[in-house]
Amino acid sequence: MSDLFSDISSSKTSFVEAKPTEEYSAKDIEVLEGLEPVRRRPGMYIGGTDDTAYHHMAAEILDNAMDETVAGFATVIEVELLADGSFRVKDNGRGIPVDPHPKYPDKSALEVIMTSLHSGGKFGGKAYNVSGGLHGVGAAVVNALSSEMIVEVAREKTLWRQSYSRGVPTSILENLGTVANRRGTTVIFKPDTEIFGEEQKFRPAVLYRMARTKAFLFKGVEIRWKCDASLLTEEDKIPTEEIFKYPNGLEDFLNFKIKDAVQVSSKPFSGRTDLSDGSGYIEWAITWLEDGAKGFVHSFCNTIRTSQGGTHETGLRTALTRSIRSYAEMLNKKSDEITADDVVGGAGIVFSLFMKEPQFQGQTKERLGSPEATRLVDSAIKDQFDHWLSADTKNATNVLSYIQERSQQRIELKKMAETVRSKGTGKHSRLPGKLADCSHSSIADTELFIVEGDSAGGSAKQARDRKTQAILPIRGKILNVAKASQAAIMGCEEVNNILEALGSGRRDQYNEEKLRYNKIIIMTDADVDGAHITILLMTLFYRETPQLIENGHLYLAVPPLYCIKYKDKRYYAIDDADKDALLKKLKKTPDQVEISRFKGLGEMNPKELKDTTMDKNTRILIRVKVPDKSVEEEQDDVKLTSEFLEKLMGDHAEMHFQYIKEHAKFVDDIDL
Repeated sequence: MSDLFSDISSSKTSFVEAKPTEEYSAKDIEVLEGLEPVRRRPGMYIGGTDDTAYHHMAAEILDNAMDETVAGFATVIEVELLADGSFRVKDNGRGIPVDPHPKYPDKSALEVIMTSLHSGGKFGGKAYNVSGGLHGVGAAVVNALSSEMIVEVAREKTLWRQSYSRGVPTSILENLGTVANRRGTTVIFKPDTEIFGEEQKFRPAVLYRMARTKAFLFKGVEIRWKCDASLLTEEDKIPTEEIFKYPNGLEDFLNFKIKDAVQVSSKPFSGRTDLSDGSGYIEWAITWLEDGAKGFVHSFCNTIRTSQGGTHETGLRTALTRSIRSYAEMLNKKSDEITADDVVGGAGIVFSLFMKEPQFQGQTKERLGSPEATRLVDSAIKDQFDHWLSADTKNATNVLSYIQERSQQRIELKKMAETVRSKGTGKHSRLPGKLADCSHSSIADTELFIVEGDSAGGSAKQARDRKTQAILPIRGKILNVAKASQAAIMGCEEVNNILEALGSGRRDQYNEEKLRYNKIIIMTDADVDGAHITILLMTLFYRETPQLIENGHLYLAVPPLYCIKYKDKRYYAIDDADKDALLKKLKKTPDQVEISRFKGLGEMNPKELKDTTMDKNTRILIRVKVPDKSVEEEQDDVKLTSEFLEKLMGDHAEMHFQYIKEHAKFVDDIDL
């Protein structure tokens, strides 16, 4: 042992010699008191200072009002976005206690709750059986990060008020007198620009959806939405006032989400049941969607949206899978190949768990971590699903057949993926015959151009950089996968050629590591038909490989529509407006120059196509992406995207071309 210490002490390279002038003593230890830690490190409490964190503040206050509702003491909640950007939440519950706190007799319970971390009525379980605000920091954190906050409490026919700023009381608790017909708590707060910046504002549409979702989760509550008209824009498309009340709860939520999508069964699997340990209950509404519609899972715990899932989702997946396998075995049908993804992947699911003392991962509560939730949900759902399947054999058979079909498709796709060559492996697996592949072994700089027609494909093959650019010609308008059945999609040669070229698989079998190209570039003619083909291809990628879009691999090429010749020089314009601007810049009229319009990419010679559309130094690429969404916006993604695709995939191709022309100026992610 002494030799070991001598080796360490003699080493001159293992340690840095401290400078004599450096001091580290007790005076360097900083103690943050009250709510100062929240202001110093807001990310620890609300996940950051971005748009999502900003709106999480509103969710914290609304969740407190919902806890009063779930506990059975409130029936109405008012939410209002005021003209100055403040947010107001009012409930008709019991009202926060205002009497002196036993531990801090010089402060009211209200002041303790609003200015102290880890304080509240939700720790002991006496005031609330189940609740979402379990950490005792929600209201206090919002107070700490607000430049202004006012709390009014109507309790025992008396109205009380206290104001705060940045976590510190700015007034005493005032008795405002007697109120005969009012009870509950009202909180008005305005987020602090010192924390969030001047530009950050509440978005009315996000708050509107937040309020609507909460109303879906508890069928006994009425939520009244109100927003100052001056804050609404045309893009919001929401009313200034609305009342949310849904007597069927999650069934209403599910119907709202799936809209007019075709369901496999004539009625959803829905219900409510108590947990086996008596700690709470679970509600659910589940259906399976036809025509390749994208499934979704929206889970909640104590009305808190668990957007990242958790142990309760694991229990649900396990229960549904075990139950459907048992039902298949009872009918002497093959069941061992059915996976949870087969069962859940094509389903529309909304379910809400209410339990005592849930453990969320992180203060923002986006994932449930309670280990017992898996067992409790599994047991509760399996019993109910077993009963549903045995009681309604027609719907049960339809659901089982649908899941078995998904299982078979997954197996076939896996086999297909195994036949596609992975880049750099040296294996010569099957690739589409028309694919002119590139030679680069690493995908980092590689690009796949999907080109309309053999003529354009021929020009593109001559114009490309053979080392990094691959070309895949397709025959005109491909299958509209938004309308086609899975069987039709699987049997479409053009779709299979594209998927084989990608090598990444599709849907649940997508594997980013097997993607053979870094950029997938749709390159079609600059006309109405070209725009239609672009939309069809975008729909294909969104339906079959949405992860490819989310990970930033899909792009649109922007070929010119016009060529303008003047004094032995060529200029290119992408549309009429660009052409007019170019003529204005040249200070020429149309009769002073030679203007030709390209009927298609095939009319361009390889040099023109390279210079205008394919050369990395001169081209314009538009990246296709799904807009960033807050937690509440994500809940509407399936519905909004489906409506958008439905609009663009109609019979009028002009609408598609017009949409691209109108929105091109808003593109902010361009690769030049």
